[in-house]
Amino acid sequence: MKKTKIAISVNPTLLAQIDAKVDGSIIRSRSQAMEYYLQKGLQESSITTAVLLIRGSHHDICLKTINNATLLQKQIQFFANSGIKKVLIVTQHSTLTNKLLLETEKAPIETTIIEKEAKGNAQALHAIKDQLPDTFIVMSGDTYNKFDLTKMIKKHLGADKLASMGLMTRSIAATYGNAILDGDLIIDFQEKPKAISSNIVNAGIYIFKKEIFELFEKSSSLEKDIFPKIARIKQLLGFFTHGEYEHLE
Repeated sequence: MKKTKIAISVNPTLLAQIDAKVDGSIIRSRSQAMEYYLQKGLQESSITTAVLLIRGSHHDICLKTINNATLLQKQIQFFANSGIKKVLIVTQHSTLTNKLLLETEKAPIETTIIEKEAKGNAQALHAIKDQLPDTFIVMSGDTYNKFDLTKMIKKHLGADKLASMGLMTRSIAATYGNAILDGDLIIDFQEKPKAISSNIVNAGIYIFKKEIFELFEKSSSLEKDIFPKIARIKQLLGFFTHGEYEHLE
């Protein structure tokens, strides 16, 4: 392919770092070094894999119809619209598993069902860690989200934290506690009195670095075990989704 010549201004320190990568063997020139690391940076700036965590007992929820499409179809389309290329559905077997399989056949992107017995969503996620890339998205299978996911991805990649959690405000206190923020960081989860009319709660969608699995030992629940732990070490970024949300039951 014919290449286009361009002229750019580069910080001298950065240029020295680029020149240091020229080894005369694999990378033979400054131009090749710049092209290689630009391509590498672009690849690392996107997230292409998402995980849906669905309890076997919630398969009927995934098959519920919302505006002429099932919840599962809408979830997969939401990911497809945000540039996701692959969806892994982690669940357990049920009498509705075959119907779930039929739904995935209609998917616009690669979608795979993986059956794993687990006591909680943290265990279910941990069971497929070897199939996950360095950074990936996770969403609860009983929630419907529609917002600009690309903004959440951009914020997560720019912050360089272990995890990001989608947030929203609700008048009713959350089951696992309300998020306590310090700037953009979630630093704790706390039950609040019913008298408080506005609460920041978990929207059921997350972005994780793969290193997070180092904290999964003896954990079964993301909400009860993992998120409070990440919040305490100031590695949990909050992102307000500002879009459509529904928790189906």
